Amino acid sequence: MTPALPGFDHLRVPVAEGGSLHAAVSGSGSPIVLLHGFPQTHLMWRHVAADLAADHTVICPDLRGYGESDKPAETDGTVYSKRTMAQDIVTLARELGHERFALAGHDRGALVAYRAGLDHPETITHLACLDVLPTADMWETMRGVTAAVGFHLFLMAQPPGLPERMIAADPDAFFGYFLDIWANDPEAVPADVRAAYLAACRAAVPSIVADYRASAGIDLEHDLADRATGNRLRMPVSVLQQDWGAALGFDARALWSAWAPDLQHSTVSCGHYMAEEAPGEVAKALRDLLAR
Repeated sequence: MTPALPGFDHLRVPVAEGGSLHAAVSGSGSPIVLLHGFPQTHLMWRHVAADLAADHTVICPDLRGYGESDKPAETDGTVYSKRTMAQDIVTLARELGHERFALAGHDRGALVAYRAGLDHPETITHLACLDVLPTADMWETMRGVTAAVGFHLFLMAQPPGLPERMIAADPDAFFGYFLDIWANDPEAVPADVRAAYLAACRAAVPSIVADYRASAGIDLEHDLADRATGNRLRMPVSVLQQDWGAALGFDARALWSAWAPDLQHSTVSCGHYMAEEAPGEVAKALRDLLAR
C-alpha cells in the first residue's frame, strides 16, 4: 500500500483551468502550507506535519507536476514557472478557506514558496525555505568543476526531448541516485516511502523536467526583474541550509539577506532531507518562525 499521512484528509482541489492539486489536510488553528522538494512528494512532511497539526491547520499538497497532482503538458515556459506554481498554492489555500497563511518549502517547494512571497506579500504571513538559494543566486554560484554537484540542473535545463528520454531510460536509477547521495541518514527514508517517491517520479518525468527547465528560463527572468526593481520578501523569513557555501564558495546568509530583510538563517548538520532526517529541529524552526 502507498504510505499516507495518518490522520490527514486527502483532497483534490481545482486550482487552475483543467488542473487540480492533491493535498493532505489536518489540524485546526492558523494555517501553514508545506511544499515538498525533489525527488519527493508531500510524504516528506509526514513527521513535521503531524507535529504542527497539534495546533495549526496543516496543508501538504503535491506540487503541480508531482505526486498525485495534475501534470499539464509543457506548452510554454509559463506552465511550470514558479509564478504559476505559486499561484496554484495561493488558490489552493483560498479554496480551503484561507486568505492568509504561512508557507514553508523544501528544495523545489522552497523555490515556489519564495516566489509566492514575492508575488503575494499580502497573502503569505511567514516564509520558510529549506536548503535552496534563490534561482538567480543559484545559477551565479554554480561555476567551474564544483558545479558538477548540480549536474541534474544543467541536464534538465536542456530543450525538450533529450533529458526526458535519458531520464526515462532508467528513472529509478536517476531519481534513486539523489535519494542516496543527499541523505546523511539513509534510514530516514524507509523502503515504503522510497518506493512511493520512485513510483511518483517514474510517472512524472516530463513534468519534473519541465519544472527544472523553467528555473533556467522564465524563473530566472522573474528573479532578475525583482532584483532590478528591489522587490523583496516583506514577511518574517527563516532559511535552513546545509553548509553548501563552505564547499562551493559563497555566503548563503548574505545572499538570502539581500532578498529578506527580516531573516533568520540557520545551518543544519543533517543531510538535504532535513524534514525526514531531523523533523524535530525543522518543526521547532517553523514554530519559532510562526512566533515572530
